[in-house]
Amino acid sequence: MELISLSDGDNCFRVRVLGRRSPGVLHLHDQLDAEVLVTSSFVSGRLAMCLSPSDLEDWSRALDLLAAGQDICWPDDDHSPEIRIQPWNEEHETVAVRVEDLGSSCVSVFLPMGLEEDWLDEQRMLLGRVLEQWPREVLESSPGVYEWRR
Repeated sequence: MELISLSDGDNCFRVRVLGRRSPGVLHLHDQLDAEVLVTSSFVSGRLAMCLSPSDLEDWSRALDLLAAGQDICWPDDDHSPEIRIQPWNEEHETVAVRVEDLGSSCVSVFLPMGLEEDWLDEQRMLLGRVLEQWPREVLESSPGVYEWRR
């Protein structure tokens, strides 16, 4: 299921959620396996990533920042590819996405994208679908102490 899907016909950037990382394992149950997919006429690539519930909350806040015209960097950790989105790149006069895999392959890809005006609404809809499909089912009642939500 898509969490992020940006495409202008030439360049495509997606984050696809594959499913729960370890269903039934209490402290890992709400972790989601995902992949970053980048496609253009010049390059295509795929990177694995893991999303926590806080990453999804951060993505929701990032969408609000983008709507306010601010650049974002998501997720904010040292384990995942770094995704930077500019709602307006002056040089290309479009939305721009940069994906960097500095921790593993040291590869960076920059994609200027001519997107429709409602692109942020679509991303919010995708986030809502992911949250509906994989709701939080585990509560961390204190640091390192987990229980099933009732």
